Amino acid sequence: MPRKALIIVDVQNDFCPGGSLAVPEGDVVVPVINRIQSLFDVVVATQDWHPLNHISFAVNHPGKQVGDVVEIDGLLQVLWPVHCVQNSPGAEFHPQLDTSRIAHVIRKGTDPRIDSYSGFFDNARRRDTGLASLLWDLGVDEVAICGLATDYCVKYTALDAHELGFATAVIVDACRGVGLRSDDVPEAIRQMESRGIKIVFAGELAASADR
Repeated sequence: MPRKALIIVDVQNDFCPGGSLAVPEGDVVVPVINRIQSLFDVVVATQDWHPLNHISFAVNHPGKQVGDVVEIDGLLQVLWPVHCVQNSPGAEFHPQLDTSRIAHVIRKGTDPRIDSYSGFFDNARRRDTGLASLLWDLGVDEVAICGLATDYCVKYTALDAHELGFATAVIVDACRGVGLRSDDVPEAIRQMESRGIKIVFAGELAASADR
């Protein structure tokens, strides 16, 4: 029997209003995600989990500012404010996120020399997080992805899930984007759709479950 998993991406305090890298309306996804968790056989969540000396933090690059792009070990890296530092309040899940159904938490971005947008791999795909093996071991062949942020960690998690052979959907009203540029979120959705990833709404999932 095929099993479906919900992957909740980075719904952490630092990505919600009041956090150091707040995604606009980031907290709006929380009640939507809470409502849909019971529709899935398995619920997993990812957490950004950075050391203080992480390469993505602008403060670790003298003379650089948040939003600058630098090249590190052959990869382009956007510089961000300090966020989701290991064991800090900012790295914790949003307090209203229902974590009772979350069976497994995958922590990413732990290597100070490389960022990890995707829940499956670091940005150079040198190491995997163990998420794919976990899902395969659980008999999952279909995933739906939600969380923060549409144009970064959600997008790259979805692209990797699809490439790894999972039937993949993104629950668009359970996501919000950073939107450094005005077209970033629509472009992320176009990229995902062009690869064959379904873009769905939470209400569609509930309706199909009732059938």
